[in-house]
Amino acid sequence: MSPASHGDPIAVIERLRSAINDHDLERLVGCFAPDYVNDTPAHPDRGFAGNGQVRRNWSRILAGVPDLSAELVAVISDGTTAWCEWAWRGTRTDGARHEMRGVAIAEVRGQQITSTRFYMEPVMRDGLDSDAAVRAAIPVGAGR
Repeated sequence: MSPASHGDPIAVIERLRSAINDHDLERLVGCFAPDYVNDTPAHPDRGFAGNGQVRRNWSRILAGVPDLSAELVAVISDGTTAWCEWAWRGTRTDGARHEMRGVAIAEVRGQQITSTRFYMEPVMRDGLDSDAAVRAAIPVGAGR
């Protein structure tokens, strides 16, 4: 596949970031192919296919977090793949802070994202240090 046929993955991701920050749902959905596939490995039941679900998800997100901003912390591409580290911040309509961070690995064809492995999670400020988090995840006696 020639570079012209697969587009510039970083340019597509930058377009997505801009659409999120402008709260432009049409431009945002336009970044995704009609047959887009979302794979969420840490939450497999959340995966979906089709940019109609992208529209439903982002309609709710933009309505629920009216000041949402998306920061592209880092992005690198290799051919048709873009590895993107994101930080999303804002305030929900109920006044609660909204903050998510993570990585999305996007496949790009032409000027659209065709699939993503999505690893975004809410930021947890639970006061657990590394030792406490490991103890909570792996109870005493596990693995015996």
